[in-house]
Amino acid sequence: MTVLLDTVVGTTEEMGALGARLARVLRAGDLVVLTGPLGAGKTTMTRGLGTALGARGQVSSPTFVLARTHPTTSGPDLVHVDAYRLSDPVELDDLDLDWDGSIVVVEWGRGMVDGVGDSVLDVEITRPTGGDPSGGDDDPDDVPDEPRRVVVTGSGPRWDGATL
Repeated sequence: MTVLLDTVVGTTEEMGALGARLARVLRAGDLVVLTGPLGAGKTTMTRGLGTALGARGQVSSPTFVLARTHPTTSGPDLVHVDAYRLSDPVELDDLDLDWDGSIVVVEWGRGMVDGVGDSVLDVEITRPTGGDPSGGDDDPDDVPDEPRRVVVTGSGPRWDGATL
């Protein structure tokens, strides 16, 4: 495993811009795992990634549908998965995702995607202890601006020697 980026993101706009930055290096077959507490910015990052890829449709948390496929204008589809409600990796496999032909982003995916591919881009987002994950309302995508640490780690041959 190689740390490709370790940074602090201060605003939701910066989190979206970081997603767009990641989009520039992603290609079909790439698996991105997003880890962080509720309100950390996982969906915000994915929204920025989707915007940069030209994803059709609103990129929002797929919590209740588990997975959404967004065709893009730039090439491979963006598949956005929320594994929060899944109890084991078999349920993820049952979703019948196009792992090889798409860019797959899995929120809450740590420990759920082991063995899916030989390379993974792992993004861990931490936020201040005691921060309000919802910003005081009921929309989990509407989070307050506060600093978050983002560590991007690549594992496997796809990410050997990669730079962000």
